Amino acid sequence: MNTQVLSDQVLLNRYLSGDCAAISQLIERHSRRVRDYIRMMVKDADVADDILQETLIKAVRIIDEGRYSDMGKFLSWVLRIAHNQVIDYFRSQKSARTVSEAEAGYDVLGTLRYAEHNVEDKMVAAQIESDVRRLVEQLPEEQREVVMLRYYSGMSFQEIADQTGVSINTALGRMRYALINMRKLIREHNVILS
Repeated sequence: MNTQVLSDQVLLNRYLSGDCAAISQLIERHSRRVRDYIRMMVKDADVADDILQETLIKAVRIIDEGRYSDMGKFLSWVLRIAHNQVIDYFRSQKSARTVSEAEAGYDVLGTLRYAEHNVEDKMVAAQIESDVRRLVEQLPEEQREVVMLRYYSGMSFQEIADQTGVSINTALGRMRYALINMRKLIREHNVILS
């Protein structure tokens, strides 16, 4: 069986040429990843499904209006829409309820009882993580592999060396160059990581 996977751009072009099944195929390809991202942010499966639907409807509407310009980053674009929808959701939740002093973590004297990250802190952290992942994607393949294995898989440098078939010094060197390149990319793209 010889099946060919069509690129996102080919599917978009087919959809814009009248092939309605192409957009369904494109949405099906990426909906799980978008849903997982939203669920990670809102921690509620039902809310995540609602936001996913809003995100996909908005994406299709923008495409239909001719406002989508392809940069070869369809998934990143849809994730950005999802991120904005999540922010809108949290804003609506925040304005819909008031918080008592006890819920806010303050006692009568106004001292902080416990430090807990609020929604805004979580959103900022998620944005930083997203920015870092984008920077990692721009690294050369060998450096990207070491960073992914070290930080996202939690492997030791010895395990990385074994898995990639290089010496531990080579693995360490690749990490060093990856960090140098990431610092350079941060400066070039004016990314703020705090």
